[in-house]
Amino acid sequence: MVMAAPAGRVRANTSVDDNDSIDRRARMSVAYYAAAPHEIDARLQELDREWDVERVLEANASTLALSGILLGIGVSRKFLVIPALVAAFLLQHAVQGWCPPLPLLRRLGVRTRREIDAEKYALKALRGDFDRVDQRDPPSARAAQALAGAAGDQRTNHRAPLRRPVGRRGRRE
Repeated sequence: MVMAAPAGRVRANTSVDDNDSIDRRARMSVAYYAAAPHEIDARLQELDREWDVERVLEANASTLALSGILLGIGVSRKFLVIPALVAAFLLQHAVQGWCPPLPLLRRLGVRTRREIDAEKYALKALRGDFDRVDQRDPPSARAAQALAGAAGDQRTNHRAPLRRPVGRRGRRE
């Protein structure tokens, strides 16, 4: 049995409006940083710390399951239904890419790792890490080039070939 990548399953199980909202915020972010390149490094650090939807689901599920177990031991055995439900939701998410908390998390703007990485990739292209984005173009054109490179060719599901330039130490970084 071949399954789609988790990010693909999450997007497929998210409303079009929520996906569009998340994509729009990423495009606006890249456009902003195209005009303010001196702030890109700070944004990349923020993106490194951003939790993706999988991590948020796992942390919430662990918290709920542990709470249910503790309440089941200390208060009433009826609370043991909580970890059972949480385990079922996690299994459902692993198999189908959907679970009850997912629509709420996506509406709140929690992104997949692939969505976070696409913004990072576009920002790195804007910063000049790759030689596909012409740094002489105006910010809007650079933002469009960076987003196109980050999105890659949708028909082949591959990123556009952006080559890493030779770094300060004389090697590709």
